[in-house]
Amino acid sequence: MSLISTDWLLENLNLVKIIDSSWHLPNQNRNAINEYSNEHILNSIFFDIDKYSDQESDLPHMLPKIEQWENIVSNLGISNKDKIVIYDNSDLISSCRCWYTFNYFGHNQSLIFILDGGLKKWKLEGKPLVKSETIIKKSNYKAVENKKMVKSKMDIDKNIALKKFKVIDARSFERFEGRVAEPRSNLRSGSIQGSSCLPFSQLINKNNNTFKSLEEIDQIFKKIIDTKDNNIVFSCGSGVTASVLALAYSLINNKYTPTIYDGSWSEYGLIK
Repeated sequence: MSLISTDWLLENLNLVKIIDSSWHLPNQNRNAINEYSNEHILNSIFFDIDKYSDQESDLPHMLPKIEQWENIVSNLGISNKDKIVIYDNSDLISSCRCWYTFNYFGHNQSLIFILDGGLKKWKLEGKPLVKSETIIKKSNYKAVENKKMVKSKMDIDKNIALKKFKVIDARSFERFEGRVAEPRSNLRSGSIQGSSCLPFSQLINKNNNTFKSLEEIDQIFKKIIDTKDNNIVFSCGSGVTASVLALAYSLINNKYTPTIYDGSWSEYGLIK
């Protein structure tokens, strides 16, 4: 189970590495780093989803190269044996993108957790927040890529004919069906041919940003796929909310390896 409760974290603040990986859509006019500086959970460090990505790519927050990742995580003071709890202060449940990236680079999956409800639930419960800077002691992190966990545009294009895996899009129905403009410029509206839509928000309780029960998640997925199917690839606007679906699906199918189309619609929908 990749979710951990706010009560558990409060009791174990000094026993885990805590990451704030808040991220917001460009049109939301929110600054995640400033928000973290104003209030965060004790001992937490900020994970910048944009900065800690492939800086040579024109696409937003693509997976970094393995050498970059080892340097990033070492500078965050995280070791290979650390138990990690990731949270966010985002309506997009962006902590799941950080969870996916640690999984992709081989961190022991049993040591990576999402704080269920994130900072929203933490604050609703009146749990303590600080402004103080977290002291980081550099580590020497080593990564191993699992390249099966990511798909390229070429893979997606080939699959339209071959149908070896199913693509599920985490965006809203309005965006998936091309009824509204994309929040990023230079992108056409629409979706990948043959893909299905499951808005990630359907899996989240709006009142406190927690994931719905396993039974509810299972029933939601069953409306569009066989939940024993392991050949599922998730997509979205830029690989963030696709990770929410990947985590949710892994909660109800423990044989599933989270797999993302990293470029997502930011790549596939480019106007050329």
